[in-house]
Amino acid sequence: MIIRDGNLDDVPAVLGMFDSAVAWLTAQGRTGQWGSEPFSASTARVERVTSWASSGGMRIAEIDGEPAGCVVLGPAMDYVTPASEPELYVQGLVIDQRFHGRGVGSALLERARAEAVELGVPLLRVDCYAGDDGRLVKYYESQGFTRTEPFKVNEWPGQLLEMRLPTGPA
Repeated sequence: MIIRDGNLDDVPAVLGMFDSAVAWLTAQGRTGQWGSEPFSASTARVERVTSWASSGGMRIAEIDGEPAGCVVLGPAMDYVTPASEPELYVQGLVIDQRFHGRGVGSALLERARAEAVELGVPLLRVDCYAGDDGRLVKYYESQGFTRTEPFKVNEWPGQLLEMRLPTGPA
């Protein structure tokens, strides 16, 4: 697996990753996170992915030359409480379900952690869907994040999580 910087050429592949994740969740009856309609069918979601691709914070994991996952790093989302210290924020994380179970999400989150450490910021944060059985929150906890505060966007239940990072010389 390699992880490289993403760009506008990656927008179709990332939309495909989101579409595969939505189809996988829908097949399990889990439509609360992203609904049941493909990301690629939503103008707002296409614009969001395009914006991420232009931001400089998109990273693409590839397995055997195929895009397998994407993480987007940058400032905190406007719907969460701002951090009181410098941070790096995971704005998005998605895996193409063809590569499910191959450690793609873990590798991308490790890349986010490494970039935060390299930048000298003491905090890496992420938010996620907190509905259904809480499986996504538990996933982030298994990756070293700690729950901080729940929130809602309209009726969508979310959970903010953080990871404290070492700073200063090693």
